[in-house]
This record gives sequence, structure tokens and C-alpha cells, in this order.
Amino acid sequence: MATSVTEIETHGVEQIPDEERTARPLDLFRLAFGGANTFATCVLGSFPILFGLSFWQGLAATLLGLVAGALLLAPMALFGPTNGTSNSVSSSAHLGVHGRVVGSFLALLTAVAFFSISVWSSGDALVGGAHRLLGVPESTMTYALAYAVFAGLVLVVCIYGFRFMLLVNKIAVVAASALFVLGAFAFAGDFDPGYAGAFASTADPLFWPSFIGSALIVLSNPVSFGAFLGDWSRYIPAATPRRRVMGAAFLAQIATLLPFVFGLATASVIATQAGKYFDPDAPNYVGGLLAIAPGWYFLPLCLIALIGGLSTGTTALYGTGLDFCSVFPRFSRVQATILIGVLSIGFIFVGRFWLNLTQSISTFATLIITCTAPWMIVMALGYVTRRGWYDPEALQVFNQRRTGGRYWFTHGWNWRGLATWLVSAAVALLFTNLPGQFVGPLGNLADGMDISLPVGLVLAAVLYLVLLALFPEPRGVYGPAGPRFVRASDAEVLPISGGPQEAPEAPAAPAPVG
Repeated sequence: MATSVTEIETHGVEQIPDEERTARPLDLFRLAFGGANTFATCVLGSFPILFGLSFWQGLAATLLGLVAGALLLAPMALFGPTNGTSNSVSSSAHLGVHGRVVGSFLALLTAVAFFSISVWSSGDALVGGAHRLLGVPESTMTYALAYAVFAGLVLVVCIYGFRFMLLVNKIAVVAASALFVLGAFAFAGDFDPGYAGAFASTADPLFWPSFIGSALIVLSNPVSFGAFLGDWSRYIPAATPRRRVMGAAFLAQIATLLPFVFGLATASVIATQAGKYFDPDAPNYVGGLLAIAPGWYFLPLCLIALIGGLSTGTTALYGTGLDFCSVFPRFSRVQATILIGVLSIGFIFVGRFWLNLTQSISTFATLIITCTAPWMIVMALGYVTRRGWYDPEALQVFNQRRTGGRYWFTHGWNWRGLATWLVSAAVALLFTNLPGQFVGPLGNLADGMDISLPVGLVLAAVLYLVLLALFPEPRGVYGPAGPRFVRASDAEVLPISGGPQEAPEAPAAPAPVG
């Protein structure tokens, strides 16, 4: 029986019972879209203009990055319905029951970073709009109050859990979307789709680095959901057609064209009418937006800040609590959420008022995403080679403090997946090029283009398949139909043992297929 919206969710990362898995692909769409339908996405949408592209060039880069990112993200929605648990726990099948901590910490770091960015951007917009609308002073105390209100509301929603978060996002998706559409009327008189940008032609040596860089920034937004998409899809019944689950995740990202184009279009207006806010050394999209907005749109801006910040913050912080309790099972989901929430709030205040870490956190988020993309490739290719077959009991060995099972591999580590992730992420970081922030030793090899994500993705795909071919995994990790595209070995699968009670031995390895 499904829990009520007003009941506090007690489930951690254990498999969700079938009778409680009543969510639909539409609910996944609402959560994924709602989590990105906010000012933080608008800020990302402004980067093509900041990089000197014209409006149409920026739109092309946005479409390229968004479609590529959505295609990369979509398979990550399948693990939740298949296994009834989070993606980090599902990664045990490919990195080992101990190696799955890689996914947990990637999710943890990504969520904290994006939670901070969301609170900062939405809080700044709310205070700025209130100042222009009601004369509220833009003081340290006012900003601190705005951040505290945001963070406190987000924490309460996350403590209640999935059902309450889904309710918030049902409202947020409609409300924020309507307010963004209203913005089209607010800026229609000033917007010029013929905005030319800084490049006379595509032959300019800086054009392609700017175009590719813009597309990769957009692509990073869908990728940021990869590590914790299963946190929400695990409530979808296992029998749901895979194409519907993947379609919901894909379309949720395509729908973010709304905030992306809002950011792109308004950025072109800011560049024309208030260029000082686009100083490359200290860009301030939110400040520029408030400077060009008509007076009657200040209230909608404040509402977007409130609704969008709440929606994005909940989808981020919910994942942090869930993944923390998966790494440290002695904490319940609620305890882990409160602990991580309090630490994140403290981090936000220290970073904003004492250390000025706003830009550094944006850089940190980009680097974390660069490391997450190869992990997603391992997961997606692993799903394909396993034909989507998993052993839910063996996935929970780490959480139950037991040993053995199909995914024990070498003392709980599957070096094939781990080596693929580690090498690919490290090489990708070498190619990172974030001027003025972080430039890897090989960052300038592509004429200034940041090709870290493509390098990491391609290398991970090739290396993982090569390792699976040269060093086959035990036949016991595959389902009755056997492996797809790769070979299997006859290595022994250890029985599950230990924990509160002895578990039965793992089923015998299936017979070879073909």
C-alpha cells in the first residue's frame, strides 16, 4: 500500500516493495523536469551569449547539448524500476558491492553542489526582485534570511520524502512553466532574434571552441541527474515498459528548453542593454535580468525564484540523504537527510558570506559531472551486456553487511568497471578547459575547446568493452539468457553469507547460451 503524502518516508536504499511502487513515468517526468525548471538552468542557458555566440548559434548549441545529454541520461532511468533501489546501489553489479561507493559519493558531491547553486541563485533573485518591487534592503541579513528560508523548506520536504517531493514538483512544473511563458511577453519588446554576437563568421578561430563549450555546458545539466535518477524511478513498477521509462527521462530534459531558451533570450537582451552584467571576469545573469525586467514582472521573478529553488533543492538534497544512508547503513534515511541537510546549509552560508566560493562551486560541479559521465557509460553498457537482468538480493549485500553473492567479484570490487571509470575520469580531467578556473595539462590541445566530456565518454565505452572481452565476468552475473556482445567465464560465484542471518546460497550459474 502506498504511503500518504503526510507520512514520513522510512525507506532507505532497500528494495521498494512491489505494493508501494505506484509511481508512473509521468511522475518521473515531473520530478526530473521540475528539478531543472529553475533559475539555475537559465544561468546555464545564458552561457552561449556570454561566450560570444549569436542567438541562433546559441540555440543550435543548446539543442545539440540538450539532445545529446538527454540520450545519455535516458538509460539511467531503467535501474530504478528493474531493481527497486537507487542507481548507486544498482552499480554494485558493475563495480562490485564495495565499488558502488563511487556512485554514492558522485551523487553526494553533485547534489550538494547543485543544491548550493540553486539556493544561491534563487535566493539572489528573490532578494533582488523584492528590493525592486517592495524596497526590501539588499543586506547581508536579507540574503541570509532568504537562503535560510529556502534551505529550511527544502529540508522539510526532503524529510517527508518521495511522495511529498512529488506533490511539490507537480505544482512547481505547472507554476514555474507558466511564469517562464509569461516572461516571453515581458521581454518580447526588447528581444531581437537577430542578435549577432561577437563572431563575424564561423571562420573565427574562437568560434568553434565557444560553440562546443556552450553545448557541453548544456549537456552537463542532464548528466548531473545520472547518479540519482534511480532515487525516483525506483517507485515505478518493474513491469512498466522500458521505452516509457526512458521516454519520460528523455522528454523531461527536452522540456528544459523552456528555461534554457528563457536564459538564452534574456541574456541577449542583457548583452545589448546592460552589458556591464556580462563582464567575463564577474558575470551576473540574475542581476542583469532584474535590471532589464519591466516592473510588473518582478513579482513573477520572485515566484520563479521561490518555486524553482524549492523544486531543484528538493530533488538534489533528497538524493544526498538517500546515498549517505546507503554508504553508512546505521543512519536511517531521515537521519542522513537531516545530517547532510544541516551540513549543506552551513556550507552555503560559509561559501557565500566568508569564502566567496560561488564560482568555485560552479567549477567543482563541472568537474564532478566530468567524472560522472564515464560512470554512466559503465552503467549503461553494463545494462546492455546483462540484458537488463539483475539479482536484487545480491545488490543489497553491502547495505546488509554481508559478503559473497553474484556481485562480490574480488573482495567486493569489480576492477573492470572501476578501472574503466578511474582511467576515463582521470583522462577527461586532463582535457578540461575552464579558462580562469581550471585548465588540465592537456586542456589546450583542441585549440581551446573543452573536450573533456567527449573524451571521457568515448574512452569509457571503448575501455569497458575491451576489458569485458579480455577478462570475462563470471557467468553467474548474467541472467538465464546469458551475456550479450561479450563472453563469460566459469569463475565461481560465492554464496551470500553473514549479516543478521545467514542467507541461502546464490543460485547456480546459468548454463552457457549459444
